[in-house]
Amino acid sequence: MDRRSFLLSAGVLSSELSAVGRCFRRDRGTSQGVQKKGTNDTLGNKSSARERDPNGGHDESEVADAGSASSLKTTLWSFAGGERAVVIVPAHATAENRLPVVVALHGRGEALKGPAVGVYGWPRDYALVRAMTRVSAPPLRRDDYEGFVEPEVLARTNAQLRASPFRGLVVVCPYVPDIELRKPSAPGALKAYGSFVVSMLLPRVRAELPVLDAPEACGIDGVSLGGAVALRVGLAHPEVFGAVGSLQAAISDEQIDEFTRLAQAARQRRPTLALRLLTSRQDYFHSVISRTSAAWKKAGIVHEFADGPGPHDYPFNRGPGAIEMLLWHDRVLSHRA
Repeated sequence: MDRRSFLLSAGVLSSELSAVGRCFRRDRGTSQGVQKKGTNDTLGNKSSARERDPNGGHDESEVADAGSASSLKTTLWSFAGGERAVVIVPAHATAENRLPVVVALHGRGEALKGPAVGVYGWPRDYALVRAMTRVSAPPLRRDDYEGFVEPEVLARTNAQLRASPFRGLVVVCPYVPDIELRKPSAPGALKAYGSFVVSMLLPRVRAELPVLDAPEACGIDGVSLGGAVALRVGLAHPEVFGAVGSLQAAISDEQIDEFTRLAQAARQRRPTLALRLLTSRQDYFHSVISRTSAAWKKAGIVHEFADGPGPHDYPFNRGPGAIEMLLWHDRVLSHRA
């Protein structure tokens, strides 16, 4: 089964493909490697792990990545209902220097791997740990984007990083179940997942990690299936999130009006809510995401729209997907205590 058929089987693929767009442009106002403990991860980094039990029977593993252990701490969390999440905390995040937090949701490929493996989608399969290390130590190189960046965009990004260095984020990567978005059961599954994120995951994040607790310092984002879920959860809870983004969101044309209504309602409840839709030249969802942006612009929903080179596949996630997600949330979320 090719990737297009794989997404169709989930009921999330638009029928149209697109080959338009030149480089990332922003309009304002408008299933690879698996990590095992003590082995090499998908980045070729040697990892180690130790188990502890601070939560009454819930295992928590700490994983240190070579080359980034001094700057990032990656921890696996388990929950009573079987849910899992990986949290990535920069070393400079402390009780005296709290950082914004971003909830990052993975795609369907990881959903099908199950919680124990799929939870590592962003940290390992999508190379988010590497991206966090690189944006903290510019200049960025073309290889950091897996080749999917135009020269003028790379130059502009590095100029922006020189002027305003990456300040840092705590990133929380929960496992996302395989929610089939067009099935009648989808609304209930999305509500249940949103409840987990808002009522279980984030309260634990704020209790145990050095993060800012204001909604303006909390974002949600995701890729493909995770992008669609991030939009649903984020727009349903503007009282919790200050920024809602998506990367190559697996949405369909019949959902445009619904997402427009959700965005309007969310912006009414939080007028300062930052919104971003990102797609890419070879993204299966390019056309529908572009039309969603046009509908939002027509409805007066201020948001950012990003469109650039790259496929709907792992290399995009490891390159522009991870980098763009980090830089956008670092820019729009509040860093003030």
